[in-house]
Amino acid sequence: MHLLPEASWLQFNRRVLLQTERPDFPLLERMRFLAIWNRNLDEFFAARIAKPFWENRGSPAHRALLEEAYAQARLACQRYQALLREAHPRLEVLEPQDLDEEDWLYFRVYLAEVVAPRTDLIPWEAASDLSHGALYFASEDYLVRLPQDLPRLLPVPGRDGTYVRLGALMRARSDLFLPEPSPLYELRVLRLLESERARADWDELAQSLEGRQEGMATLLVVEEGFPEAWLEALRGTLELTPEEVFLLPPPLNLTLVERLVAEGPREWLFPPLKPERPRGFLKKPLAHLDRKDLLLYHPFADYAAVERFAQEALSLEVAEVWATLYRIGEENPLAEALIQAARAGKKVHVLLEGRARFDELLNLHWYLRFLRAGVEVLPLPERKVHAKALLLLTHQGKGYVHLGTGNYNPQNGRLYTDFSLFTGRLEVVREVHSFFQAMRASLPGEGLGGLAAKQASEVVSPGETGLEASLALSLLRTGEAIRNLLVEEIAKEAHPKGRVILKFNHLTDPAVLQALVQAAEAGARVDLLVRSTLTLLHPAFRAKSLVGRFLEHARVTAFRAGGAWRVYLTSADAMPRNFQSRFELLFPVLDKEAKKQVLRVLKRQIRDNRNSFLLTPKGEEPLWGGNQDAHRW
Repeated sequence: MHLLPEASWLQFNRRVLLQTERPDFPLLERMRFLAIWNRNLDEFFAARIAKPFWENRGSPAHRALLEEAYAQARLACQRYQALLREAHPRLEVLEPQDLDEEDWLYFRVYLAEVVAPRTDLIPWEAASDLSHGALYFASEDYLVRLPQDLPRLLPVPGRDGTYVRLGALMRARSDLFLPEPSPLYELRVLRLLESERARADWDELAQSLEGRQEGMATLLVVEEGFPEAWLEALRGTLELTPEEVFLLPPPLNLTLVERLVAEGPREWLFPPLKPERPRGFLKKPLAHLDRKDLLLYHPFADYAAVERFAQEALSLEVAEVWATLYRIGEENPLAEALIQAARAGKKVHVLLEGRARFDELLNLHWYLRFLRAGVEVLPLPERKVHAKALLLLTHQGKGYVHLGTGNYNPQNGRLYTDFSLFTGRLEVVREVHSFFQAMRASLPGEGLGGLAAKQASEVVSPGETGLEASLALSLLRTGEAIRNLLVEEIAKEAHPKGRVILKFNHLTDPAVLQALVQAAEAGARVDLLVRSTLTLLHPAFRAKSLVGRFLEHARVTAFRAGGAWRVYLTSADAMPRNFQSRFELLFPVLDKEAKKQVLRVLKRQIRDNRNSFLLTPKGEEPLWGGNQDAHRW
């Protein structure tokens, strides 16, 4: 059974929404998933739907995507009301008519002095320019835009746990926002936000961002009861089909529950996770790696170990630092350590991927900070760089590497499941250094110990081009060499005693999927742990998706190899774009204990019956309520 990637991803977002129904999750955590679902759906209509929208708009496949999204939106509205009923009376969201006169003493002034001066009054003639994601009201003569920088839920003074929606207050006092009182109806517009042209460097990135808000509208969401004539006028102005309009009860953006999650009773949240701390490594990271490798599984092992490793850039023995950075967030101790190292006179080289979708402005901020601290920020290559690597080189000619499956992001490092591999193995250090040198110069660099000259004479695998061909890495893989290795390893397991375990966020590559089919049909056991997008469901696959407290993010492959097990970690999802349009890294787990640790994680997830959904050609089956919980250690 083949699925469109977009259809498979929407099914994943339904799984996210269903977390709001889990009986074993605290109430505020279930509310949090409602907000996550809403943000995901907004992103879907801003980016993920682009291909069906441009290539097959109005087709049965495109309409099916809209129908599924609409069904989820209706369910989300029901879940919002159900969660509020469950939270009553400790948390309440009142309607304006539920406020007493004393409440209105405050809110009348708030609306007049805080909200009204920041509200935009827009003529209907300008409806084609409505901004992506903003909340508007429609009246007979005008459109009213709610201020973006004001909270959507306002606490009622003196009434703990009680809130009222800003939009509802504005509707009740329309006279403050219109020339004369008039009924108001809520609406939102979602638009494509992908830049239309390639961005090759920082100047071009900035130019591209300036025009990004001009994307086509992909969805109009209006509240139930919206006047039909106004709706038709809006739909025509935005050039939308009837199927691209959702009618829903307000609120139209359910991310407003994030305030309830932030301020609600703490006993309605998961208890804080107490991660394991690798004390010996944290004390002396480099000395530890002189003895043995270290593998950590976050967030159950403390992400602070990654930041501690980065702080070694400031140690006297370290001379040079290389790093790839992708979606690093607003505050980042690792990035600050690199900046401090550069200011201390170290040679610091950073490949900061500026084109990570929707993080571009933040990346420009970090770009300037690095640049002005003396960090060499490598030019952006034609391909996006998604590899996760941090390399420390010492004055004594040693090297130490961190390779990961997750971003160098302190928040994600404590909420996402990811692997970190730290090593001082010379063969790995050499190849990571060669990778960085090639990224810097678009050809093999000098490397360590004449590695580049050795690699230049090696045979390149068929299908490898560009950077991966020039490197001819023997341990690591990047680009299409990752696909080649996966297909080769799967083919070796195509027999009754074979076993393949693949764990990805997205598994859509046709060559990899075909190799899996052939292996399964030859009798191999094929276990697939795919969080979001799986575009081929085969009866012989054992496929499942884990969705729970932590976001599954690690990418892992394991092959039985007659009992010897070959295990690889990677930054790459198994998608054509990751092999063809990104620089990723796949790396082997060489240490025996580390390999056993990875296999324990994989097998525990295969057994999980508490956070899982079985994925079969006949549909999905939730596995909840069991005693095998892969998110509890």
